[in-house]
Amino acid sequence: MRFLAPMSTRPILIVEDDADLRATLAEHISQTGEFAAEEAGSAAAAEQMLGQANARYDAILLDVGLPDGDGRTFCAKLRRDGMKMPVIMLTGHGEERDVINGLDAGANDYVAKPFRLHELLARVRAQLRVFDNSEDAVFTVGPYIFRPAARLLLETGRNRKIRLTAKESNILKFLYRAAGQPVSREVLLNEVWGYHSAVATHTLETHIYRLRQKIEAEPSRPQLLLTTSGSYRLAA
Repeated sequence: MRFLAPMSTRPILIVEDDADLRATLAEHISQTGEFAAEEAGSAAAAEQMLGQANARYDAILLDVGLPDGDGRTFCAKLRRDGMKMPVIMLTGHGEERDVINGLDAGANDYVAKPFRLHELLARVRAQLRVFDNSEDAVFTVGPYIFRPAARLLLETGRNRKIRLTAKESNILKFLYRAAGQPVSREVLLNEVWGYHSAVATHTLETHIYRLRQKIEAEPSRPQLLLTTSGSYRLAA
């Protein structure tokens, strides 16, 4: 039997000056249950949102024609500022030169209007899969900077590095994606070890125990990796 993981939404920022298109995109994207869409009508508004404390956007849909500048220029600025999340450019022009200019500015993909929503979402998912497994993927987990591809936690306050096993890294990444929601043991087993795996629950519990030994100040009194009614979750 396949156990389904709890749905966790991934935040996407839509930067589009056409208010009707922006609202329609946000509505349809949010209806999928996979993504939470936020809107900005200009580069300045987007920059303000991205600069807020604890701002987190897993991807950006960025229109080329913005009221206060060229989206490609804004994309290049995001890259100079160190923002690594996937950026998918939206444009009314699909000529080769426009595509090349967008990609040269740091965009991950380029979609010409009018586009089919399902195709756009498929491209977003594809870029997120690539990003999540890249060296650029960086998540904040408690006091740590988590680099899944390197299987590494960095505790900058103490100048400490924590090496993780592949399974520990996958457990942490999946719990992070659950955005603080509890994940059952069955779901974690299926997601980390595979749907057809015969791995027993105690194997997962052993990995959780070892992970707590690495990341908790007091492993016997966890504050980060919590147990809730037979499930596990990361503290928000």
